[in-house]
Amino acid sequence: MSLRNTLKILVVDDTSVSRGLLCNSLEDIGMRNVDFCVSGDVAFQRVSREGFHIVISDHHMPGMTGLDLLGNLRMQKATANVGFILVSGSMNQEILGRAQKLGLNNFLSKPFDTQKLKKCLETVTGPL
Repeated sequence: MSLRNTLKILVVDDTSVSRGLLCNSLEDIGMRNVDFCVSGDVAFQRVSREGFHIVISDHHMPGMTGLDLLGNLRMQKATANVGFILVSGSMNQEILGRAQKLGLNNFLSKPFDTQKLKKCLETVTGPL
């Protein structure tokens, strides 16, 4: 069975347009098991409970930011190895450095297109 059919991906973004763009691009890539959350708090609970393989999260969100979510996932034994891609329209060295120290797998700068998302995802999963 291919990765496209088996990987469980959770998109986390508080903005509906960004969430929609990410989910649509993942669908265009052929990913079959994609869901979304609108906050880091809910995402943390769902990943802990439902066992997602990859989290694609926006950085700037109210409450729990993408970096907070990454840090919380890495601190829990059950979620420590979940693949994590951070998405931001204002990625800078400070954010990237903090994310890498927390165990970031990859990052995606906004704006992005489907091909950039696919390449970013494949650095975490291998060929799709």
